[in-house]
This record gives sequence, structure tokens and C-alpha cells, in this order.
Amino acid sequence: MERIMGAVPMLAIAMLLALFVGCASTDTRSGTGEYIDDTVITTKVKAAIFNEPTLKSAEINVETYKGVVQLSGFVNSQADIDTAVRVTRGVKGVKSVSNDMELK
Repeated sequence: MERIMGAVPMLAIAMLLALFVGCASTDTRSGTGEYIDDTVITTKVKAAIFNEPTLKSAEINVETYKGVVQLSGFVNSQADIDTAVRVTRGVKGVKSVSNDMELK
């Protein structure tokens, strides 16, 4: 019985270590905290684009990975592309912008 009781703390430590390693980020996967940060950035960018009266936000898609925002979709003019990129760069937490928008 003592042997089992001595193994319980070691098992708990091993499980905690596995939990922390499982939440860590890699080059191809965001950690939990980074995922939440990216979600917040995406939401802020979408709101900023939506609040820009010259843009049709329903046609602009926003995705974020590790602070890099990718804009895609179709817009009416080069001015719309430039405005969307400018607005996105102005959002706190955006590290860079990848522009994949296309003209209609």
C-alpha cells in the first residue's frame, strides 16, 4: 500500500508535465494562449474592417496565426485593398499582414 501511495505524487507530476507540454506551441501549432490571442486579434480586425464605411466586410475573410493576419476575399478596387491592409495594421497585436485579397 505504501508503494502505491508513493507513486501517486509522481504520477500527478508526470500528468502535469504532459499537460504543460501539450499546451506549448510549435512551428506548426499554436499553444492555448497564442490561439486565444489570435482569436482576439481576428475579432478586433473584423470589427475594424466592419467599422470602416468604405469596405464591404462580408467579402473580406480574416485569419490569424501567431499574430500574422491573412486577409482574403474579393473587393471592388485597389483602394479597398489598401484600406483593409491599413486598418488591419492599426489593430493592436498584429505583427504583419498577408494580403491575399483579389479584385472582382
